[in-house]
Amino acid sequence: MRFTLIVFLLLMLFGGCAEKQEQDYVIGFSQCTGDDEWRRAMLDGMQREFAFHNNTRLIFKDAHANSRVQVKQIEELLQSGIQLLIVSPNESDPLTPVIEKAFKRGIPVVVVDRRTSSPYYTAYVGGDNYQVGKTVGDYTAALLNGYGKIIEITGLPRSSPASDRHRGLADALATRPGIRRVATLNGQWEKDIAKKELRKALPRFPDIDLIFAQNEVMAMGAREVCNEVFPDRKIHVIGVDGLPGQFGDIQMVFDGHITATALYPTGGEEAARVAMNILQKQPYQKENLLQTAIIDSSNVRMIKMQTDKVISQQNDIERQQTRIDEQLEIYQTQRGLLYVMTGLFIVSIILGSVALYSLIENKKINRELNSKNKEILVQRNRIQDIAEKAQEATESKFRFFTNISHEFRTPLTLILGPVEELLRQKNENPAVRKNLSLVQKNAGRLLWLVNQLMDFRKIESGKIRLKVSGNDIVAFIRELMLPFDPVARKRRIDFRLITTLPALEVWFDRDMMDKVFFNLLSNAFKFTSDWGHIYIHVSSAGDSVIIKVQDNGSGLSEMDIAGAFEMFYQGKNSIKGTGLGLPLSREFVELHQGTITADGKKDEGATFTVTLPLGVAHFQPEDIADPAVGITERAVSWTTAEAETEEQSATMPRHDLPAVLLIEDNEDLLAFVTGLLQGQYQVTTATNGRAGLDLCFDIVPDLIVCDVMLPGMDGLQITTALKGDMRTSHIPVILLTAKNNPEQLVEGMQVRADMYITKPFSPQYLQESLRSLLANRLLVRSAQVGQGITDTDTGLSRLDKKFINQLRTLILSRLADPGLTVESLGKEMGLSRVQLFRKTKALLGGGTNDLILNLRLEKACILLRNPDLTIAEIADQTGFTSQSYFSTVFKNRFGTSPKDWRLVQS
Repeated sequence: MRFTLIVFLLLMLFGGCAEKQEQDYVIGFSQCTGDDEWRRAMLDGMQREFAFHNNTRLIFKDAHANSRVQVKQIEELLQSGIQLLIVSPNESDPLTPVIEKAFKRGIPVVVVDRRTSSPYYTAYVGGDNYQVGKTVGDYTAALLNGYGKIIEITGLPRSSPASDRHRGLADALATRPGIRRVATLNGQWEKDIAKKELRKALPRFPDIDLIFAQNEVMAMGAREVCNEVFPDRKIHVIGVDGLPGQFGDIQMVFDGHITATALYPTGGEEAARVAMNILQKQPYQKENLLQTAIIDSSNVRMIKMQTDKVISQQNDIERQQTRIDEQLEIYQTQRGLLYVMTGLFIVSIILGSVALYSLIENKKINRELNSKNKEILVQRNRIQDIAEKAQEATESKFRFFTNISHEFRTPLTLILGPVEELLRQKNENPAVRKNLSLVQKNAGRLLWLVNQLMDFRKIESGKIRLKVSGNDIVAFIRELMLPFDPVARKRRIDFRLITTLPALEVWFDRDMMDKVFFNLLSNAFKFTSDWGHIYIHVSSAGDSVIIKVQDNGSGLSEMDIAGAFEMFYQGKNSIKGTGLGLPLSREFVELHQGTITADGKKDEGATFTVTLPLGVAHFQPEDIADPAVGITERAVSWTTAEAETEEQSATMPRHDLPAVLLIEDNEDLLAFVTGLLQGQYQVTTATNGRAGLDLCFDIVPDLIVCDVMLPGMDGLQITTALKGDMRTSHIPVILLTAKNNPEQLVEGMQVRADMYITKPFSPQYLQESLRSLLANRLLVRSAQVGQGITDTDTGLSRLDKKFINQLRTLILSRLADPGLTVESLGKEMGLSRVQLFRKTKALLGGGTNDLILNLRLEKACILLRNPDLTIAEIADQTGFTSQSYFSTVFKNRFGTSPKDWRLVQS
């Protein structure tokens, strides 16, 4: 930390050594126009003068002879933070307010060339325009010997130079009556405008002697017009500016294009000097008037030589300044590199010191680490002692559970034996056989769990031995699948073996592999929803066989995958179990020198992969089984009750019975209630809340019996969804729950459940509850049908009333359409054909087609009272495809033809 601070301070020191290249003064210059040589000369002179002050930046704005634009540009300059404003006004009056505004805000203002209408400015720099006009007048009188006619071309009338020059000329000629000013033209400082005005006026004055233009460009334009109109006469032309250079009016006088010009200095250098004096608090004059003189053929050669020499020297100075700037830039670069190299050298010294310091510190740290390592070794030995004691405690627990397991086997045997004897008797009542199968199934499950615990104990103690034999793995898997087929059919699970191998010999212990794959398939069926799929893939790769059990059930999280084969581990989504199945399966597979892995994603299914080596070389001789030993029977068959229920229900007629959907996650209770209701209802089952809700939307049952506590979605959520959906709002719902608190009963009623039954319940009470709800629904439906579709009964919910009204409106709006079908109505109402039919039948006692036909016949009866309509027209307006079909349907309904019915009614 200390060295870092030193480096930072040194870098700051070197950074501070560099000179700051910041600009201390920002000056804004607003030019009325920069389109003529005189204005450009003013800007060049100003920039040359400011070049001697490196801490000054000039911001230039060109208004292009537009007063409104110049006002806006000055406002922008004031907002940009300038410290002094130089202005050459386009016109006096429009520019005066904004210049006064800058002055009153404390920003010095230097007015150049043209004055404003106000004294609120800091300094003025420019020629004496009145003196320019007077000097031209005196020179004109001398040139014309006191007699002649002249035309004056002025600039903008509202600009101060134009008015002052005009006034000076007028005063000079006032004492010389022999010289007459026959016309004053407004050239607006522009050559083209001056030429246009002069072309109009010049033909009227063929005896004109002289033209005075108030700047050089208008003077050149006047000469061109004179040469056009009077090519044979030499009319004198006098201009103003006296600019040097190839295109200046000094060159024009030298070439004889104009007679003379009045020198009017630009004042650029002078304005820059005054501005710097103001900013640097040096003395300055408020009024800085520049002198004028006439340049004609008598002195033009000398003046031209002087100005050309000045221009040449100025170009040399600019080239030298450019070279100096380049050298300064090189110097600055080299100085910066020197600073950087010096800084890097100092940093390298500091880093070397830091490295030395770090080396010393590392030695200290190593000594401390060695001390810590010794302490860790002592702690590790203590932990090992604790672990050994914990292992002993675990062994004691395992021995306890092993002994208990042995004790369980005797009573289980005494249970299973008599039950099997009773099931062999062929004269037993079917209900008794069903209950005995349920006892047998659960006793078998308990025996399987006991055997599983004992197997695990054998593995832990190393007493379990392999008994491998050569077996066809494909046939073995097919045999394993047989007990699961009835459950798969009942739950509509796509359960199949996928392999390209007709047969493949693999050496394994049949009993162990039976338990491994039986456990994997049991888990797959537990966590796979109805209408899902469970696939077993068998393939060979090199010297191994690969068996995959894949499902699309609830899937595995990353945590589940990491802990799947740990003893007693249970994932968050798992149902109650021992947590021994997968660890035991892993031990069995590893005894075969194979591997078992788990893969999957949450809510996307799981895949368990078992890889077994081919051949027999990896087994010990004592692992080979005696061929005389028979095949071990599977101890547990947990599909008996379900298979019998499936077989019994398949023999019962279902088409005319009410449809009941049972949603219950406990397989035994589901089978018991299913058997209780078989023969009286068409029973459909689901073990998952979400799957049950989807099934309800698919089949639209007449009644639903639903448990409250369900995986995926609980019974309260299912009831809320059903009662809030037009497709299912009419279906009565009975909720089953073990919770019997008053608050929980109220909660069930609040979600509009039709009945709430608590566990344990009387089977007879459940049956009578179903009959009562269906009978009440039949009464409501009968009353509704009697009243007709146009009325709604208070026995219906608000959503059902809305459904009836919407259905009636849709049918009536398309009554004349012969293409009106149940499918098109269902599409408009957001229901399938089956859903619309079942809901209409449940609420109104008839199918949708019957309702369409009844409404068409009712409308036909109304139209038959109108004698102006023919039978064919009425058939067409009520949607019948032909008159004959209409007559047939009408006669079947009313016992008479439409024609006779009309006669009776009339």
